[in-house]
Amino acid sequence: MSSQFSLLKQRRFGPFFVTQFLGAFNDNLYKNAMMILLAFQGASITSMSPDIVIQLSGGLFILPFFLFSATSGQIADKMDKARLARFVKLLEIAIMAIGGLGFYYKNLYLLMGALFLMGLHSTIFGPVKYAILPQHLKSEELVGGNGMVEMGTNVAILLGTMIGGVLIAKQNGAMLVGVSALVIAIIGYLSSRGIPSAPPTEEAATMKINWNPFTETWRNLKFTRQNRTVFLSILGISWFWAFGLVFLSQFPNLTKDVLHGDESVVSLLLTLFSVGVGIGSLLCERLSGHKVEIGLVPFGAIGLTVFGVDAYFAMANLPAPPVQDVWAFLADRSHLRLIIDLCLIGMFGGFYIVPLYALIQIRSEPAHRSRIIAGNNILNALFMVLSVGMVIGMFSAGLTIPQVLLATSLINALVAIYIFTLVPEFLMRFLVWILVHTLYRLKKDNVEAIPEEGPALLVCNHVSYVDALVISAACRRPIRFVMDHRIFRIPLLNFIFRTSKAIPIAPGKENPEVLERAYDTIDAALKDGDLVCIFPEGCLTSDGEIAEFKSGVQRIIERTPVPVIPLALQGLWGSVFTRDSKPALRRLKHGLFAKIAVKAGNLVQPTEVTPDRLREQVLSLRGPHK
Repeated sequence: MSSQFSLLKQRRFGPFFVTQFLGAFNDNLYKNAMMILLAFQGASITSMSPDIVIQLSGGLFILPFFLFSATSGQIADKMDKARLARFVKLLEIAIMAIGGLGFYYKNLYLLMGALFLMGLHSTIFGPVKYAILPQHLKSEELVGGNGMVEMGTNVAILLGTMIGGVLIAKQNGAMLVGVSALVIAIIGYLSSRGIPSAPPTEEAATMKINWNPFTETWRNLKFTRQNRTVFLSILGISWFWAFGLVFLSQFPNLTKDVLHGDESVVSLLLTLFSVGVGIGSLLCERLSGHKVEIGLVPFGAIGLTVFGVDAYFAMANLPAPPVQDVWAFLADRSHLRLIIDLCLIGMFGGFYIVPLYALIQIRSEPAHRSRIIAGNNILNALFMVLSVGMVIGMFSAGLTIPQVLLATSLINALVAIYIFTLVPEFLMRFLVWILVHTLYRLKKDNVEAIPEEGPALLVCNHVSYVDALVISAACRRPIRFVMDHRIFRIPLLNFIFRTSKAIPIAPGKENPEVLERAYDTIDAALKDGDLVCIFPEGCLTSDGEIAEFKSGVQRIIERTPVPVIPLALQGLWGSVFTRDSKPALRRLKHGLFAKIAVKAGNLVQPTEVTPDRLREQVLSLRGPHK
């Protein structure tokens, strides 16, 4: 697999990345410059209180997400997304021209109008931003592509916020901001012209747009609930934006009242958080092995809570020196723990959010993907507004800023537990990911031979109690495993097997009813288009060798003729999860960081299936390495 950075050199990703980066950069350059202008020169612009004007401006920017996200989703599904991106960038040029006039004349109405229109610009571009990726990227590139987008967005927000503040503080700063924003918008349009065509599906192209934003918003929210996993993923993303907003909005007063730093320290905290998200987003591709690995989501949620709680204790009993600039703050060793915590909160946030975006993209119907992304944007905005109310309620109850951050971190744990209870697939994949990335080093060979869709039967040698978990880690598609009913009932593993809809089976002499029920369940699963995996030896190997394959595999194929893919496991024999007779301590030592492999053979047609032929193929794949 090539690096995710290589996507930047390719036309199917590079121009889009530059376009979305410049859009996020311009949004934040304009917003922050306008906020600073209103804070320091508000009295010369309006008779209203600067605090009220700043709060109103924040609401104006978010308002289009509530009003027009559903309509934007319809438009993005119906139109060529590349063409729509170019229209949005032309709109941005016009908006920045209005905003530039607002800065030049220091006219509140022009400034606020441009801010509202920038919110509209972001609302229209939002569904395009995430719905276009699955059309231009391969499935194994989605995690890397989403990681690059999240990293780019966070860096753009950071740079736009900082440069907007620097420019507006200069002499003739208002004119500098107006000209800079207009030039960036023009460059953004030029880059959008390089985005390849992303046409709609036939179904979406004939869709009639509902222009009523209220009825369409309600219908859109109902629509997102049709796929339970996708809807709960959207709730998880929305909670992350609320979580992030709570932390970021408290940085100024946290710096002034708790850390005793100046404005440069606020920028440092923002930088730590944003860089952390960027690092976590980029690491997702390596940690997930180029596939959508939702096991990273619980990992990220755990990190958000752990380091959020630790940040509270890192702030306890800090000394109260005179006001410090960023260099004095960094030189003070008492701040090191908090610096690490904030960076890790951002990094685990990247682990949390990137797989969720990729999951929404891959599990959504292509004809409805933009509308689902639009529904996500609506809920994101709603959760951010609710988070503001939550923080106000906490302050009203007498909580300090560190206590607000602590409470938010603990609420994150409750939200995660709630979501993972409703969709155990997240937790199951997390346990699989932990197993394979702590005990073993897994190599995958020719697993792309396993079909991306449609029914197929996998047959594999049976080496250990964790064979099913290892195969699951190697394959992106969910697999229904057929396993001995006694292994199925092993504590802890039973949760994983039930969550993955494993099929318990028993020998006919021991329990004929369980055997027949298993065959019926396998038949139904294959007819539903599922992947089913069986271990034709019928039991775990006691010596590491591959035993005779039972006739059950042929019976399955005779009932439901589907393609068969032979698999072989290498390197597991002798670990603590096998029946090796060596002492347990030696077996545990053998298993730690052992190199193991899942090797797939070529597809076998139903008419060519015999137990002996499949055993020979599995034996050849495994070779001498047990």
